[in-house]
This record gives sequence, structure tokens and C-alpha cells, in this order.
Amino acid sequence: MNEELAAEILDKLKNGELHQYLVTKEEFMEFRKVLVSREDFKHFRGIAKHNGEVIYQYMQEARS
Repeated sequence: MNEELAAEILDKLKNGELHQYLVTKEEFMEFRKVLVSREDFKHFRGIAKHNGEVIYQYMQEARS
């Protein structure tokens, strides 16, 4: 995964083109780096799964 792909996936989650996206353990650090640099970072929810995988979703209301 590169930064451009991660940004594209996050935009698709925000725009509703994707309901959720599964990030593998190997992709996590690169994906997270792009995620935390976004202004709308707190609108994304990560749900931890087995083997280091995380499912990301976009929420209309920012988490606290």
C-alpha cells in the first residue's frame, strides 16, 4: 500500500463509495500514517480483528 492508495480509500469511505475497508497487518502502518494526517481523522473508526487486521468505517459524527 502506498500513500496515494490509502488516501483514495479514505476518500471513498468518506464519500460513501465504500462502506468499510479491511486493512491487513502489513498495510497498517502506511495506512495509519495517511489517516492520522487528515483533518477528518476522528470521523474514522477502526475495528480490530484477528491477526492484526483492522476494519475501517467512516462515521458522520466525529468521535470524542
